Amino acid sequence: MDYLVQKVSYLKGLAEGLGIEESSKEGKMLLHIVDTLEDFADVLADTIEDQMDLEEYVNFIDEDLADIEEDIYGEEYYEDDFDFDFEDCCDEEDCFCNFDEEEEEED
Repeated sequence: MDYLVQKVSYLKGLAEGLGIEESSKEGKMLLHIVDTLEDFADVLADTIEDQMDLEEYVNFIDEDLADIEEDIYGEEYYEDDFDFDFEDCCDEEDCFCNFDEEEEEED
């Protein structure tokens, strides 16, 4: 993420170094584009930070839930309880359980 902030900073410095001023239409547009890119980089950095915090929080919840499941159901709970045979799911042709990988390759 830092590379994006660095690139925007470079563009901002380049615009200042070239002496681009807001007095011309083109200069005004270029400076606003650089400012907008800076805003995007800031929002993206905040979003990534929030996503990382959320991921950490979900992992904590998952660990707590696993502890609770183990306390309630015991270790046997994790053995083969989640096996699901898709072939016996249903007889509907449109159901995803009858999905055939060969059909996907033909499309």
